[in-house]
Amino acid sequence: MKLYNTLTRKKEEFKTITPGEVKMYSCGPTVYNYFHLGNARPFIVFDCLRQFLEYRGYNVRFVQNFTDVDDKLINKAREEECTVKDIAEKYIKEYFIDAKALGIKEATVHPRATENIDAIIETVSTLIEKGHAYEVDGDVYFSVESYKEYGKLSHQPLDDLESGVRKELDDKKRHPMDFALWKKRKTEDEIGWESPWGIGRPGWHIECTAMVNRYLGHTIDIHSGGFDLIFPHHENEIAQSVCANGAPFANYWLHNGFINVNNEKMSKSLGNFFTVRDIAEKYDYEVIRFFMLSAHYRSPINFCDELMDAAKNGLDRIYNCIDNIEFLLGSAQSASLSADVKNAMDGYKEKFIAAMEDDLNTADAISAIFEAVRFANSLKNASKEDLECVKDTILELGNVLGLLKNTKKESLDEEIEKLIAERTEARKNKDWALADKIRDDLKARGIVLEDTPDGVKWKIEK
Repeated sequence: MKLYNTLTRKKEEFKTITPGEVKMYSCGPTVYNYFHLGNARPFIVFDCLRQFLEYRGYNVRFVQNFTDVDDKLINKAREEECTVKDIAEKYIKEYFIDAKALGIKEATVHPRATENIDAIIETVSTLIEKGHAYEVDGDVYFSVESYKEYGKLSHQPLDDLESGVRKELDDKKRHPMDFALWKKRKTEDEIGWESPWGIGRPGWHIECTAMVNRYLGHTIDIHSGGFDLIFPHHENEIAQSVCANGAPFANYWLHNGFINVNNEKMSKSLGNFFTVRDIAEKYDYEVIRFFMLSAHYRSPINFCDELMDAAKNGLDRIYNCIDNIEFLLGSAQSASLSADVKNAMDGYKEKFIAAMEDDLNTADAISAIFEAVRFANSLKNASKEDLECVKDTILELGNVLGLLKNTKKESLDEEIEKLIAERTEARKNKDWALADKIRDDLKARGIVLEDTPDGVKWKIEK
């Protein structure tokens, strides 16, 4: 398997620190609101990478944090006249609702910043002791000049980074690029914790270092997040982690591309800012996931109704293929699995795996699934074993992508088949009113019937 490493700007063969095990950290949400479309892409993409690694036999320890204290939560709590903890609890709960609907597995650990204050204080203290950080009137800053490789992830020397910073922003700093590790409490009612530097709270960057160290160790296999996190967040993580621990922080840095909305950058000022919850009012969550995986993760992706409709149609096409196979299985005869079917399915599986091992090329992996669908739709007089093989392969590959797990149809099978039988009996008795009523009632529930020479087929409209 090869992954594109932002640190080296090239694809590299993926080798784990411990054979058969992957230690992976992915930046999670700041929980002051529902997560938006831009957040959803890294959550989905790197969940997909995790699920593929597990499919290939790796034991993956996956950590994704919740930033549950920062200025955004503090301001939101003041607006709603409640505590920061109340805001965090509310939106962590909402995160899991959306994430589950998107097919995102829960992390091995979902640590919170507020649950790791002791570890954060210990890391900051270590950086001060080693001369990489300094305290000024209750605030603690990391000294970027103390780390000679600062800028290596974003591939920009410190002088170039400094040129884009307004030097009057904080006159406490020794260098304009120095960043906060610990922030002094501004008001008596602001949330804070006791520390060697007075009551305060952690800076944004330090929480990830402390959590990685606590739950995964000093050096991990993969660190991932959105392209916008390369600088300053991930750059700062590397600096403080290497300086505190004297060891490399992560061997592979993976970043996904941006999302535009109707070919414009998503922003509240443009009125094109959408949460996943907003989009789910029009499109099924699984369609959102399918859309995100339909392009290579490092490429920019454009969100618009036309492309979402195309994603919906593509996903429907796969589900319809599964539905057709299940219908045919009802009358198929048993026979030995044919070599042609087995070889074809093995070939599609190989194409799928090769695409995923080529820097997580989910777009080509989905193409391999569509090839299997075309093959399935071309089958004539297939045996039960052939149909099962095709169905199992398509579901197996879809499941690796976190797709095709909609079990609603299976749970409805018995009920729908009973109603279809009643409708068939009504038609036989020329009770057209009852037959039409059953069809209309099912349609109102999103279940469409199709009369064919082989009997009645049904599917769920997604």
